[in-house]
Amino acid sequence: MTAKSLIAGVLLVLFLIVLGQNTEVVTIRFLVWKISMSRIVLMILSMLAGVVVGFILARVTGTSRRKSPSLHKP
Repeated sequence: MTAKSLIAGVLLVLFLIVLGQNTEVVTIRFLVWKISMSRIVLMILSMLAGVVVGFILARVTGTSRRKSPSLHKP
């Protein structure tokens, strides 16, 4: 198990604990709309929206996790 996967696992467990503690229903008002939903659902939707926006921004700006082989010196 790498350090990156260990950190991701710990963050996932912490996120699940926070979700478990936020089960009450909240009302969201945006302009003329009014929506009631569980705070867990709201947090998951917010997280997914952040992942999608991050993915789109990474694609648009050309940011890549892979390192170019030309940058490495033998």
